[in-house]
Amino acid sequence: MAEDTGHTVEDTLNDLGVTWERPDPGHYVVTLPGTRKLSTTCSLRLGRHALSVNAFVIRRPDENHAAVHRWLLERNARLYGVAYALDTHGDIYLAGRLPLSAATPGELDRLLGVVLETADGAFNTLLELGFATAIRKEHAWRVSRGEPTHNLAAFSHLFPPD
Repeated sequence: MAEDTGHTVEDTLNDLGVTWERPDPGHYVVTLPGTRKLSTTCSLRLGRHALSVNAFVIRRPDENHAAVHRWLLERNARLYGVAYALDTHGDIYLAGRLPLSAATPGELDRLLGVVLETADGAFNTLLELGFATAIRKEHAWRVSRGEPTHNLAAFSHLFPPD
């Protein structure tokens, strides 16, 4: 069944037009293009009974850990197929499993869509919650040197008025 699922995964990734590679048999690394987050790297691994999905979202927050974790847990109840998780360093990932029997092209498309929307859609909120001090410092540094600040526009409400 895993071999058949591997063909389904490859055909689906090609049909979706996403960039992917297979570093090892049964392991697929997919790059999903984003708007807030430039891209989300997603790992798909075929196991004996399930297809696992893991995607890096954001590194360990610098601050406000309790609020970030609460925000993640509140969202977990609404997600399909994946949930926010932390690694041993505190970095934030999306993780999930899909039974091999359910790994159809439609479900793979749906799962990758959830990963992309969840990682990309939450990116600015997570940056603001966990890195507000760093964002403010970066803005002040850029302003003091006359550097462009257009890529910080989403966080303009964090900066003092000019």
